[in-house]
Amino acid sequence: MEVQSIIVFSMELIGTIAFAASGAMTGINGKMDIFGVCVLGVITAVGGGIARDVILGNVPGALTNPVYVAAALFASLIVFALLYFRKNLFQGKFGVLYDKTMLVMDSIGLGIFTAVGVMTGIHEGYVENTFLLVVLGTLTGVGGGLLRDIMAGQPPYIFVKHVYACASVIGAVSCVWIYRETGQIAAMSASSAIVIIIRFLAAYYHWNLPRIKLGDS
Repeated sequence: MEVQSIIVFSMELIGTIAFAASGAMTGINGKMDIFGVCVLGVITAVGGGIARDVILGNVPGALTNPVYVAAALFASLIVFALLYFRKNLFQGKFGVLYDKTMLVMDSIGLGIFTAVGVMTGIHEGYVENTFLLVVLGTLTGVGGGLLRDIMAGQPPYIFVKHVYACASVIGAVSCVWIYRETGQIAAMSASSAIVIIIRFLAAYYHWNLPRIKLGDS
């Protein structure tokens, strides 16, 4: 395996573990059993990629290369075991730690998978179709989290929290532009960093898109 492939695979694995951990923590917070926690962790990690592959007319990579499902399952079990034996880990004063951990995991996964989605479209031959590449990148980034929240019975995170989907869109556009100027590794690394930075800044400064509040809501 060449160096570039190793770097890309490593980034995908990091994103898988990060998203799986955030999904597992959502399941635990929703009082799901170990099966539910694992399902939520796996769907968060691979759901966006499956939706992307379906649009491209391919058999989902998560099914043909189960290493990502295995990594997501392993990460989910680790999170479950950690909190099973340390039930008070994120309670009381550690509640803030839970929120920060979720932010970090979600941001890392969002950044990496947005770039992976763009690169998948490029490798399929759509390098000149900017709109499609941005859609694929954004869908890969936010799709798993959207499915996670729907299955957990809560308002989708991408619609209510800190310009989440917008950060993915900006990252996807950046990835396309940087790829055309430099190459794959630089594009993936820089665009992932851009998404993560935007997410952190949005959380710190409480950036949100305009919304309408009717009545006493």
